[in-house]
Amino acid sequence: MSPIDALFSAALAVQARAHAPYSGFRVGAAVLDETGAVHAGCNVENAAYPVGTCAEAGAIAAMVAGGGRRIAAILVLGDGEALVTPCGACRQRIREFAAPDAPVHVAGPEGLRRSFTLDALLPVSFGPDNLGVGA
Repeated sequence: MSPIDALFSAALAVQARAHAPYSGFRVGAAVLDETGAVHAGCNVENAAYPVGTCAEAGAIAAMVAGGGRRIAAILVLGDGEALVTPCGACRQRIREFAAPDAPVHVAGPEGLRRSFTLDALLPVSFGPDNLGVGA
């Protein structure tokens, strides 16, 4: 199975588990870490809207909890016609663990729709290297 297929399968599986009673918009995300392990997360909404969690944040938290420290690639899966790219806050979360050239894949139920680099989604970004910490 290719890395993109593994990411897609993991994101699709968790998308079905998303807690989205308010928007009805379920999102799944999967991260490939530096060891080749895949970590997945789904969006979790909350009645107090700012308290919800994006799928990307859940996948990153699962990666860190599993011992991963670097995002080699990420895939975000959402329904609808429009591309479901990471929100601004999640782009910054991804940047904490990924290099600017890391691939960010965007998928729909039918499969991969488009791929970007993180730098294309978050150009001239602020990251750990700006604080003198190795990225």
